[in-house]
Amino acid sequence: MITVAQALDKIFALVAPLDPETVPLRAAAGRVLAQAQAAKRAQPPFRTSVMDGYAVRTADIAPGVELSVIGEAAAGHVAGKDVQPGQALRIFTGAPVPDSADRVVIQEDVTRSGDRIRIGENVDPKPYIRAKGADFDIGDQISTPRRLNPADVTLLAAMNCPTVPVTRKPRVAIIATGDELEMPGSTPRDDQIIASNGYGLAAMIDAAGGHARLLPIARDTEASLNTAFDLIVTIGGASVGDHDLVGKVAEARGMERAFYKVAMRPGKPLMAGRIDGTPMIGLPGNPVSSLVCGQVFVLPAITAMLGLGASPAPQRQAPLTAALPANGKREHYMRAELTPDGIRAFDRQDSGLIRVIVDANALLIRPVDDPPRDIGDMVPYIAL
Repeated sequence: MITVAQALDKIFALVAPLDPETVPLRAAAGRVLAQAQAAKRAQPPFRTSVMDGYAVRTADIAPGVELSVIGEAAAGHVAGKDVQPGQALRIFTGAPVPDSADRVVIQEDVTRSGDRIRIGENVDPKPYIRAKGADFDIGDQISTPRRLNPADVTLLAAMNCPTVPVTRKPRVAIIATGDELEMPGSTPRDDQIIASNGYGLAAMIDAAGGHARLLPIARDTEASLNTAFDLIVTIGGASVGDHDLVGKVAEARGMERAFYKVAMRPGKPLMAGRIDGTPMIGLPGNPVSSLVCGQVFVLPAITAMLGLGASPAPQRQAPLTAALPANGKREHYMRAELTPDGIRAFDRQDSGLIRVIVDANALLIRPVDDPPRDIGDMVPYIAL
């Protein structure tokens, strides 16, 4: 058996960032920017009034001074007039400020009568003009790699980028194996169970930025396991029983096996390799084991394929709210409840209990040979 860290390194060696594709900006949210994008115009593209008021020359401003109003400028409408000495231009927030004016006096600081204004006694000294390019200038870039969030999309729109190059979504084939499985909605025999793992894994992969495709259940025959995608994920059949044929079939097709078995629980019978040039991860058939291994191994592989770097799932620290006994020779990913007070591992850690992982919002990580832990001890966890 190898360690979790060693298994992750071997999986990262199997995958690589995928090629970019161009999508409309409207479809870019949640995608991974593949190439840096440069602004095609400045923001703001002109000197902009920050407040409603009057564009003036600072040299004309003094308490009691009267100025003649020569027109007005609103957002989207250039006044087309220069402000000369003794003049003012009525201006509204967002409107272009003429180059001849160097200040906006807010409307609360003046008294207007017809086409003239009188400057008040206590004028706000701020200029209230936003410089051209104050936010960003032509050629300024948004860097990569990054998963585009709504603020990023807003920035790209302001930069006048109607389309965006993003990393192609990894196409992941999910294959559940076993004669004991039937799809949801079917009528299984008494000796069969519903195939549930693939649905959870597919949802997990889609949420991480991949494109999962649930293939029909592969019965325990060699011919039913043939397919090809960016990544193949099998569920079950990776152990050593007479009917566990995933490893046998893969090797018959010339699979280059990277490893088999990891010193962790749940998830010991995990395997990975490359088959016909496509990375393959063989997950245990146990529902909880496959979901835990999905978090620990499959999602980091998806992240790497998206070009976001090869790194383990982010770990955080929290204080224990319930003591734990010593751990054994396998790294343990315990289903746990994280609260504002800390983290508590559930009493039942049976890897066949789906309800336990449904109730969990974290995986509490116990290193190999971790000693007993008391209330208040800081422990690592992965958020779910």
